[in-house]
Amino acid sequence: MLFIYGLLGWIYGVAIQFYQLLLLLSRISHFTPWLRLDTFTVLSFLASALGFFIWRLSAELIVCSHDYERH
Repeated sequence: MLFIYGLLGWIYGVAIQFYQLLLLLSRISHFTPWLRLDTFTVLSFLASALGFFIWRLSAELIVCSHDYERH
């Protein structure tokens, strides 16, 4: 889920960049005044990369554990 939501957040940030470049400097929400759209886009990309690596690592560990149980 981290990979999917991170990727969707990154795509949102990139799509806004094509639509209205000045919106990159705006805040995401009034609840988080420190989080701008460009920062959100970078954090979303990092979250999607982390989620992807966790997903691949867990899939590889599951395969290795099944092979270990067979022997």
